[in-house]
Order: sequence, then structure tokens, then C-alpha cells
Amino acid sequence: MTSICVNSKISGTGTGRITTKTRETVLYSGREDNHHFEGVAFILKKGMEKKLIEWKPINSRLLKARFKGRHNNLTVIQCYAPTNESGDKIKDAFYDQLQSEIISSSNHDILIVMGDLNAKVGNENTGLERVMGKHGCGCMNNNGERLVDICSLNNLVIGGTLFPHLLTHKLTWNTPNGRDKNQIDHILVNGKWRRSLIDVKVRRGADVNSDHHLVIALLKVKLRSTGKTLTGIKWFNTDKLKDSKV
Repeated sequence: MTSICVNSKISGTGTGRITTKTRETVLYSGREDNHHFEGVAFILKKGMEKKLIEWKPINSRLLKARFKGRHNNLTVIQCYAPTNESGDKIKDAFYDQLQSEIISSSNHDILIVMGDLNAKVGNENTGLERVMGKHGCGCMNNNGERLVDICSLNNLVIGGTLFPHLLTHKLTWNTPNGRDKNQIDHILVNGKWRRSLIDVKVRRGADVNSDHHLVIALLKVKLRSTGKTLTGIKWFNTDKLKDSKV
């Protein structure tokens, strides 16, 4: 079984790649200063680094990685979106950058966009059947509208709304006093691979010192090892070397 864990709102600064004592690989992208608790990261299970083709630290809110698959490669974009109360300029900048990274991803890849999107999408999907199911929570807010719009534009599906779980297995965040609970962490997959998404479910047992719960997605995809991992790799058509004119 392959395993990728992602984190939002990390406390580290700058960008980098480290290996833990237990051989997990951590890819992270944070702010250049430590004045804000803001950043994103991937934690790759031991051996998973062999399947990593490339990774791109975009900013403290976005991190992108690509993995080698047996039949199709996998691109994952980890997000930490501005809160619903943030200004429109901050939100626009985030979603413009996210859109840029989505359209620059290969059309042949399985694309997953995930993380703390601070968006409530609700359970009303009339006219949005290709974007979401009927099993979301609460009522859609402004961030939810923005998320639905970017999903509609890029043929993405909000996985957590597709599966009929109990509320305790759908609500991803709660305030320290336990009064407010929402579904604001999401896992999106491109519509072409919707049937490969087996389940999305909240797990409450892990002690991760956070007001967010773990969200687990089961995706039917086979990965394989690749060669040397590069950041910002460029691809060349080597078949042209067979042409004597070239």
C-alpha cells in the first residue's frame, strides 16, 4: 500500500526536503518569515520517495508533487486556503495561483487537489452533480462558492460529498470548545478518475495536536519506482534523436 500524508498550517519557514529517523520523506513549503502560522507539506511513507518524479514548492499555501504510476502518473496539489473572512484580494491571489497550477498539470495524470480549503460546500448539489454529491455538511459559504467554481472550470469532484457517512466521519474541524463543527478540509479528484475514488472519510483517533481531524481518501491507483527525482524537471522528445537531420 502506498501512503501520502499532507499537512496544512505547518510552522516551518522556507522550503526544503528532509528525511526523518524512521525514513519518511518530508517535502515542505512555508513562509520566509515566522510571523504567521502558515505552510504546507507532504510526508511520504518509507519507499514512496522512489515514486516521486518531481515536486514544486509554490508558496506557503500551495505545494505540488508528481508521482510515477504504472499506467498513469499522479499529481497532487496540497492547499492551505485563506479563511472565509479573508479579503477578496487574498482569496483571488490564492485561487488564481491554484488555477495556474491545475492547468499546468498533465491532462493524462490523475489529479488530486487536497488540504485545508476553509470552504463549506453544503449538501445541495442541484445543477452541480458533476462537481459534488449530496453528502456534504452545512450551508455553502463564499469560499465554498469559489471552490465549486474552480471545480466546475477544471472538471474536479469534491470527494467528501460523495459518500454517505455519519456526521462524525464527515466533519473535519471543530473549535476548541467543541461548539462549532464544519466540513472545510477537502479532497478533490479530476472527474475522469471519479470511479477510482473508493472512499473519503474522517478519522478521529489520531493525536495530531490540531483542531482538524485526519481526512483519509482511498484511491485505486498503482504506483511504481522511477529514476532520479528532480525539481523543475524539463522533458525532451528523445525520439527525435533517431532522425539523422536532428
